[in-house]
Amino acid sequence: MSKLLAFLGGVLSGAIVGAVSTLLLTPASGEDVKQQARQRYNDMLDEGRKAGESRRAEVIAEFESLKRGE
Repeated sequence: MSKLLAFLGGVLSGAIVGAVSTLLLTPASGEDVKQQARQRYNDMLDEGRKAGESRRAEVIAEFESLKRGE
């Protein structure tokens, strides 16, 4: 579990550093960059939710299998 938390912390840190550097170094307008960042953020949240739901289904299936004694 600690490896997962360390990995997620690294991903979050990398995302923040990337977002800040993009905002500072991009030639696009600030509003365009904000919109793109917002969209990427929402995409990442959706991806995380899907992964969580998938993993939850796997864990429930495994639990049910163990309850049946398989």
